[in-house]
Amino acid sequence: MPWIKTTPMDQKKQLIVDWQSGYFSTTDLSRRYGISRKTAYKWIDRYEEMGIDGLKEQSRRPKHSPNQTTDDLIDMIVEEKLKNRNRGPKKVYNQLKNQYPDIDWPAPSTIGEWLKKQGLVKERKRRLRVPPYTEPFQSCQKPNAVWSADFKGQFTTLDDKVCYPLTISDNYSRYLLKCHGLPGPRYELTKKVFTAAFRQYGLPDAVRVDNGTPFASRGIGGLSRLSIWWIQLGIVAERIDKGCPQQNGRHERMHRTLKAEAIDSKVTHMKEQQKRFDWFCFDYNHNRPHESLNQEPPAKHYQKSNRIYIEKPSRPEYDYGFIVRRVCSGGDIKLYGRRYYLTELLFGQDVGLKETADGLLTIYYSFQPIGTINLKTNKVIKLQKV
Repeated sequence: MPWIKTTPMDQKKQLIVDWQSGYFSTTDLSRRYGISRKTAYKWIDRYEEMGIDGLKEQSRRPKHSPNQTTDDLIDMIVEEKLKNRNRGPKKVYNQLKNQYPDIDWPAPSTIGEWLKKQGLVKERKRRLRVPPYTEPFQSCQKPNAVWSADFKGQFTTLDDKVCYPLTISDNYSRYLLKCHGLPGPRYELTKKVFTAAFRQYGLPDAVRVDNGTPFASRGIGGLSRLSIWWIQLGIVAERIDKGCPQQNGRHERMHRTLKAEAIDSKVTHMKEQQKRFDWFCFDYNHNRPHESLNQEPPAKHYQKSNRIYIEKPSRPEYDYGFIVRRVCSGGDIKLYGRRYYLTELLFGQDVGLKETADGLLTIYYSFQPIGTINLKTNKVIKLQKV
């Protein structure tokens, strides 16, 4: 004989039948069916109120949801997202909060769920995280303490012109000072962009760059014409280690956003691309919330430097105790009857020599050390990292 199969609904009906018989108390019914007295009362009450339909499972959805996102808010969220599809829920939340502070906006996680339902969230690839690096550079505790500069990877426009985006940013505030498309990483063009930045924003204490052209060279101290000009202006020329872009991580992170939002190889010509760069600078500085700035845009944290740009800086001077030598046309200096080669880039400039150990003289150009002369071996030792 087959087993008799029962369902929860069958057992509820039998419970009602037993209760209507008058032979069982609520306590007896709870023991007989293995449920609590509270549950027994619940099914009896529902049956009396709604009949057999009351024994069916009811929806657990709350009848009133005061925190449910309204259609109007969802439309505003979607509209803000469509202004810039590359920005995530946190950025959308903070932009809406800044624009409409009186509205009680849902949490970024809720905004993310609504954007997913609208098909506006793009899954990100999981990135390998670079471990923390203690930078052996000047600290960034105020605006203009350190600027970072670099060329974002080049691309070609539709008119077959190569564009090298030169970017300059303030490390403390993340303010993007310049983003200019150049036909190549050449000294004169790069200097022109920096000159415009110095005139507009004043001088920083230091500029941090990589080891590429035109920022550095293979010569003594890694000096280039550009870094020599910075030193003449009283700016420390910092260079990151080769193959260590994380030492300039804030600037590199900005480049990722720049590539996603402003670089387009399908633009017709450089002027059109420059308009995109100009728009990106304004939007990045004044509208885009930055997580490390308490979700505020960089413009709220940046102010111009008090150090004004000087068109013709004076020659470097050295304190008492320095041996001063002028660099000859061949790039060398004369010292104790011998010639020591430095670099032709310093032709006509004065360098300072100071004894730092027995038989060792540190070579300075202005305030910046660039190498060492070993009087015992009569060799110049290059100082590659500042």
